[in-house]
Amino acid sequence: MTERARAEGRAGVWSGSWVAERLGVELAGDDSLTGLLGLALRRNPKRAHLLVSNVLGKHVPQSPSVVHGHGVALGRRVRDLLGAETAGHAVVLGYAETATGLGHSVADGLGAAPYLHSTRRPVAGVSRAGGFEESHSHATSHLLLPEDPALLAGDGPLVLVDDEFSTGNTVLNTVRALHERYPRKRYVVVALVDMRSPADAGRLEDFAREIGARVDLVTAASGTVRLPPGVLEKGQELVARYEAGSTGADAGAGSGAGGAVGRVSRVDLHWPDGVPDGGRHGFTAAHRERLENALPGMAARIAGALPAGARRVLVLGFEELMYAPLRLADALERTTDADVRYSTTTRSPVLAVDDPGYAIRTRLVFPAHDDPADGPGERYAYNVAGAGFDAVVAVVDSAADTPALHAPDGLLGRLAAHVPHVLLAVVPSYVPHAPHAPERPSMLPEPLRGPDFSSYASDEVGWLLQDCSDVTLEAPTEEREEAIQSGGAHYAESLPVEYQPSEEYQELFHAALDASAARLARAVGAVTEIVLAERSPRPVLVSLARAGTPVGILMRRWAQYRHGLDLPHYAVSIVRGRGIDANALRWLAAHHDPADVVFVDGWTGKGAITRELAAALRDFEVSDGVTGFNPEIAVLADPGSCVRTYGTRDDFLIPSACLNSTVSGLISRTVLRADLVGPHDFHGAKFYRELAGSDLSPAFLDAVSAHYPDVTDAVHAQAKELLAADRTPTWEGWAAVERISEEYGIDDVNLVKPGVGETTRVMLRRVPWKVLARAGAGADLDHVRLLAEQRGVPVEEVDDLPYTCVGLIHPKYTRGATGADGKAVAL
Repeated sequence: MTERARAEGRAGVWSGSWVAERLGVELAGDDSLTGLLGLALRRNPKRAHLLVSNVLGKHVPQSPSVVHGHGVALGRRVRDLLGAETAGHAVVLGYAETATGLGHSVADGLGAAPYLHSTRRPVAGVSRAGGFEESHSHATSHLLLPEDPALLAGDGPLVLVDDEFSTGNTVLNTVRALHERYPRKRYVVVALVDMRSPADAGRLEDFAREIGARVDLVTAASGTVRLPPGVLEKGQELVARYEAGSTGADAGAGSGAGGAVGRVSRVDLHWPDGVPDGGRHGFTAAHRERLENALPGMAARIAGALPAGARRVLVLGFEELMYAPLRLADALERTTDADVRYSTTTRSPVLAVDDPGYAIRTRLVFPAHDDPADGPGERYAYNVAGAGFDAVVAVVDSAADTPALHAPDGLLGRLAAHVPHVLLAVVPSYVPHAPHAPERPSMLPEPLRGPDFSSYASDEVGWLLQDCSDVTLEAPTEEREEAIQSGGAHYAESLPVEYQPSEEYQELFHAALDASAARLARAVGAVTEIVLAERSPRPVLVSLARAGTPVGILMRRWAQYRHGLDLPHYAVSIVRGRGIDANALRWLAAHHDPADVVFVDGWTGKGAITRELAAALRDFEVSDGVTGFNPEIAVLADPGSCVRTYGTRDDFLIPSACLNSTVSGLISRTVLRADLVGPHDFHGAKFYRELAGSDLSPAFLDAVSAHYPDVTDAVHAQAKELLAADRTPTWEGWAAVERISEEYGIDDVNLVKPGVGETTRVMLRRVPWKVLARAGAGADLDHVRLLAEQRGVPVEEVDDLPYTCVGLIHPKYTRGATGADGKAVAL
């Protein structure tokens, strides 16, 4: 679309004249009709023409205040019609996809009415409260999925909102289906335009008498569409002719497609916790109040991310996600001096013709990117290319923030080929609570983030923990061991004193890191590729704190480097014998699809945590009714053969195991103690701010991720090999632990810690008895040998050991019996 074409459009050329002249289609009715509507041609065998609204914000970019204002004005008219008292009991229902934002705006105008919109996206675990068909649509099935089934069960008025009232079939189908289930005395139908033919005009009244209810109609304008004989065939012929030729309007397949020339970046909205992304599952007055309070701050973050000098900005919503981007655009319009416009992507296939008398001037074509239930297909953004925008803010929900969105031919690539700056803003997809979940606080706290909690950057990880930094939790190692083995305390009720490495030990750490960084990078890349290929195209990484946290960050960095993905990443607590933090699971289920969650750990030993997680998730499903969490852990190294998702099964030194908090963001191991952690609290941990001078956490991450470009080809080969291999767990590590436990007279397998990582933990946190080392093990054990020397612990070489080493905790500990010879050796 050229600047001249836009000028012609502004000069008074009706955007329906092109179709009217060629097909003989006429609009008759109110004088305002041609200002509200243009015409285009559908690529649809059921209807030739498409009424294109200029004030809906779907196909035509419009001022967001105009779009929202039209809906609010209709809502106020409904409130006046019903009266204040009756309006206070009304529920508003909007239609997907086109009227989801309009319906929500009508609810705003009505007052405190709750809002629900139909959806074409099934949601796992949410039962249908109804459904209906839209006979003329290209995608017919509508689902009603309220979080609270009582939302539709009241006896107050039901207000149904659509963009146009053309035949009345959609509304009649809806009311008929709902009235059988939830009968009521009054309905109000709201639309921007009433375009019924004279033959259809009386059907609403007849239907109301049939069901014994009152049905009112509120519209902004009314008229009819006059269609000449044979218009469907003529329209189809015209579409075929123009699509076969070159209209110059299909920007999705033209110059620049597939090769982005603009800049794509991401802006973090800080969307308010617990506020739904829209009305798919219901939106209450309380939600509305919280969103209104948060909008200025979110708009300010968008404004701050816009390029300097941007004068014309489009906020582009996503299919059913219309209201959230509309309100963000509305707030941005009040925040900045830029000319802000709003529209959304759509499923609706429409012919594009670059003519000022035609409503759809340009078309961007891209594949669906939200894994739709009806399978893959084309999606569209109209009147964006060539419209002179300096920046586009693409707003999607987290379910749609997938690799397909970021692919070269995806929406972001298409936008970047035509607009200099593209911002991506992701709204968390709302996941309803289980219907029979036990009572709990409606909101859990937001994740803790650096630099206030941990030395990691705020976007690297969110800690689903509570900060116990001000509580003294450390106890001498010998005192802790005696309490644990005597049954007087659980290991998670206290913390070991943080080991401060000697200069010699720090040198070993750096040497180990230099030697293993590339190997680590390969394993990180391989396990991340397997997760993306087998688990979810848009995984939510959830590290098991704290050993899993550096690995989760490295996986997140690989996904960014290799695929342009910005994966959510959290750290949660899991405690042997106590299970995973259930409140953390509740928070995750409220903010993400549980099926997308991938639990991450550093390595496996004998598989105790793997078993612990599986049991805990089974218990959680029973207690909370939430399904979808996958108990399989993704690990960097799986020497115990306990999982299917791993980067390697070699037992080698992972340098993050060499230290405690100083390689884990300065965070302690997690704490679970009844006087600190209540039934509605996250597990606890400490942030050792005082150790900042010794912190190696960022250096470890940077050293490994610096090798990503060098190992890309090797990762590709390794991942390909692993994906084709039989990775069924053999649990040979568990068998080895049982054999060692029996051979060395240890009654408790929990005192046998196999693998380099677990042995290191024994040396740093527990009272070690012996170290078993595989005969011929080399530099991977240098740091273990040094610690063993410092603590007076013998190292025995063993043939045929399935691990590089195994650490044995003293089986009959009494205070002072630190080493095998009973001598306590201070660190």
